Amino acid sequence: MKAMILAAGRGQRMRPLTDTLPKPLLSVGGKSLIVYHIEKLAIAGITDIVINTSYLGDKIQQALGSGAQWGVTIRYSQEQEPLETAGALLHALPLLEDKPFLLVNGDVWTDFVFDNLLQQPLTRVLGRLVLVHNPEHNPEGDFSLSDKLVTEKHISQPTYTFAGIGLFNPAIVRDYPRRRQAFPLREVFHEAIQNRQLEAILHQGQWWDVGTPERIRLLDQWLKP
Repeated sequence: MKAMILAAGRGQRMRPLTDTLPKPLLSVGGKSLIVYHIEKLAIAGITDIVINTSYLGDKIQQALGSGAQWGVTIRYSQEQEPLETAGALLHALPLLEDKPFLLVNGDVWTDFVFDNLLQQPLTRVLGRLVLVHNPEHNPEGDFSLSDKLVTEKHISQPTYTFAGIGLFNPAIVRDYPRRRQAFPLREVFHEAIQNRQLEAILHQGQWWDVGTPERIRLLDQWLKP
């Protein structure tokens, strides 16, 4: 199995930290955010990794290289301009090939164990999301759950936040009827929900969306002994 790490965003809310460094290379607990993902993927036995790059992408390639120091192989999907999340996947499909792959956002930190996504193959659905309890910055959540199936959020049901981690069949973007050069995964998810093609697991552990300088400072403090 292959994995893709999304790392092409500009990180506008993280300025001035991201004026000279892409967000996935920001350090917390003495290590770059993206390196935590690479190490966890290697532990899960996923050693073929695709990373999309755009803004300051050369710095990501210089920092990570071929991935040999972590025992993985890294290939890069370069975007002249960021293609949003679903557009990035569509652009990278030649590198991901026609098999299910694990996806993780490069700007989150979590203690989630990737093996938990892989215990069952994708058979009747196109994707399996990792959801978390709603953080303070997203109190209304993104989705609800009905058994294991993801549903649109509803006022009468608990809601959860998408953790930026999932297992996907390439068809979720390849066969999406309104695909285009740049488009968001959230749009694709809504289509899959309508067709009952999206399931999820709920992570009860630590998860941080490192979206502001204050959040990354707090995470850095939390990780330091």
